[in-house]
Amino acid sequence: MASIKQTYLISSSPEKVWKALTNPKDIEAWGAGPAEMDDKVGTNFSLWDGDIFGKNIKVEKNKLLVQEWFGGKWLRPSIATFKITKKGNNTQVELKHEGIPEKDYENIKEGWKEYYMEPLKAYLDGY
Repeated sequence: MASIKQTYLISSSPEKVWKALTNPKDIEAWGAGPAEMDDKVGTNFSLWDGDIFGKNIKVEKNKLLVQEWFGGKWLRPSIATFKITKKGNNTQVELKHEGIPEKDYENIKEGWKEYYMEPLKAYLDGY
């Protein structure tokens, strides 16, 4: 199993970053829709119309979101952690994704950048 760690600095508040990670309308606006999501522990979620799905397992509003993630036909979940920290007028998001099947590592690593975090960042920068 493989792990990914990426850090992003977003020109927005932690509250707006949180909303973009957990509100289906915001998620759809930056490109991961259709989406089912909220910011409650135990919520089952889906992104890209079910291509990615899982469950919220730890939630600290505006600070920490830990999710079980499934992609494709994975037999067990991986764990995606979003740590949100205010940095001056910006917000830092530390993404850690653990338990990725080796065969999917490169696609997932690039997918986080190309389809998830960079679009989310572009949506929020200056918002």
